[in-house]
Amino acid sequence: MPSPTWIGRWRGRLKGDPLPWLLDDAEPAVRHRVLRELLDRAPDDAAVIEAQAQAMATDPIAAILAAQDPEGWWVRPGGGYSPKYASTVWSLIFLDQLGADGADPRIRTACEYLLQHTAAPNGGLSCVSGAHRPTSSSVLHCLNGNLVRALIGFGWLPDPRVQAALAWEAAAITGEGEIRFTRSTTSGPGFRCSINERLPCGWGAVKAVLALARVPVPERTPAVSRALDAGVEFLLSVDPATARYPMGWGNTEPNRNWFKLGFPSGYIADVLQVMEAVAEAGAGADPRLANAVEWLLDQQDAEGRWRNQYRYSGKMHVDIDRGHGPSRWVTLRACRVLKMVAAA
Repeated sequence: MPSPTWIGRWRGRLKGDPLPWLLDDAEPAVRHRVLRELLDRAPDDAAVIEAQAQAMATDPIAAILAAQDPEGWWVRPGGGYSPKYASTVWSLIFLDQLGADGADPRIRTACEYLLQHTAAPNGGLSCVSGAHRPTSSSVLHCLNGNLVRALIGFGWLPDPRVQAALAWEAAAITGEGEIRFTRSTTSGPGFRCSINERLPCGWGAVKAVLALARVPVPERTPAVSRALDAGVEFLLSVDPATARYPMGWGNTEPNRNWFKLGFPSGYIADVLQVMEAVAEAGAGADPRLANAVEWLLDQQDAEGRWRNQYRYSGKMHVDIDRGHGPSRWVTLRACRVLKMVAAA
């Protein structure tokens, strides 16, 4: 358990105390993650075990799992990228973000199914749907990062296919290794992507760094460590509060979605997720985050809570954060980042 003095370093920046609200009975999945990530309770703590069990039995986790086919897929068999955001790819990504139990047989079945149907010849996890075969040209930084992060969270880091996807990500960032880049989709090195007119993609970089940062430090290969350092430097190469990352196709202003705090998170990233990625990578003390921290604090309400401005309403198996009031999920995200920055 953290000391009261240490907790005060981040809670003192809030206009109110949201912890009692985050820990109430309304959202067991939020309570589970708060116990683990804000209060540093151990995985075998009785309250943590109880909260996760309740989370698995209630929505939104229960509704997503109820929609799963016994073979492991959602909506239709195959690669599972579409339809957004109810198919196999997104359901697994969101279940990880909700703190679902990776030991659950349904999730293990889904992870195996996903790896069987998305692993591309170059090692990355491919953006395909239905019966289409995974191709190296359809591996994207954003999707590969999201999926690798989820698979690591569910305990699949030792799997050779996850290791191959990590190796692809590292090589795609640094240009090292034997990865063959194509002009059609992700081109590398850096975070270049044809969807962003072959310019480095800020959204892709965020997802990639979040995946690499989830690898425990002792288990990072030198290539992963170099790629992680390069990713952090890219994300901090502009003021994250401005999100002025390279913009293709004639755009001169950042996509407005950068400034809409949301949950869950698909391929779109917000300013808060840049902060999450940098902090998880161990660079939370970097002074280049200062403006983003102030921007985040300015978004809170008088009670130290944040709203969900990007909710995927009507697109998932179950809506999260109905209405326009404060969001436990986004408030958890904000508090978690403030905690990591304070601890850095």
